[in-house]
Amino acid sequence: MKYWEIIADNLKKARWSLGWVSAVDSQGRMIWIVDVHGYGKRFIVRTDEKLTAFLELEPAIRNKVLTLSTAVCQTRARAK
Repeated sequence: MKYWEIIADNLKKARWSLGWVSAVDSQGRMIWIVDVHGYGKRFIVRTDEKLTAFLELEPAIRNKVLTLSTAVCQTRARAK
């Protein structure tokens, strides 16, 4: 299994929706576009390599998940 596939699998397990496509830019170069969305947020990355796109998404999403988890914990603590 390739590393980008592991990241994609982990995102799916965390209930994020994702997709990716290769395209050719205006200068004839192949680019990858990865779109990940969930929990009211959306992340779109365009890079020249698929792995790079997933590596750029991983920390942004991790930070968002941690922020959401902290907010949920704080809300539950206030409710007690």
